[in-house]
Amino acid sequence: MAANKRCASMPALTSNSKFAVFKGARLTKQNRCVSTIAQENGKTTFSLCYDDFMIPPFNKDGLLPPGIHTAASWQEFARRFGHTPHRQNLLSGMKVALLGLRGAGCQVVYVDGSFVTAKEHPNDFDICWDITGVNPDQLDPLLRNNSRVAQKVKYLGEFFPAQTTEGVSGKIFLDFFQIDKATGNSKGIVALNLWEIWS
Repeated sequence: MAANKRCASMPALTSNSKFAVFKGARLTKQNRCVSTIAQENGKTTFSLCYDDFMIPPFNKDGLLPPGIHTAASWQEFARRFGHTPHRQNLLSGMKVALLGLRGAGCQVVYVDGSFVTAKEHPNDFDICWDITGVNPDQLDPLLRNNSRVAQKVKYLGEFFPAQTTEGVSGKIFLDFFQIDKATGNSKGIVALNLWEIWS
């Protein structure tokens, strides 16, 4: 599936704008940038375009920047976060659960926890799943009943309905996931569209 593009245009900084753009951009496999130069009415502008589906680099604290970052495919997600045998093992358990959720009608899940940080050896992963369109009768009872210990045994991670309330904070899990519990600051999470990542 080809990713859509988002573009931002702004005045050129120098006569050598193209060089300045690329020199200043963080060009990584996750940050695929292209630029174009245009002149109109004597003014030079450049457009910096990037894929809709990019997982940005970690910040200085080893966290994703605030926001919900969508992976274009399972391959992209696994390449970014499955770089050790331990992480690959966690991914295998996650995938089994996600295929089950998709079979029950779930469209989108959100991945949180140390798995989507720079931590080399995360204990597990945390996922909240959008309840829209989900048939509860087709869900694994472990996911339906929020059996956290049993979930970790079977899938190696924990699962929460995104629109339900986390007990201590009073926030729904989708919002709770976007808060760094150590500092209270905002942080990023990763969205996986279950109808697209394996298409």
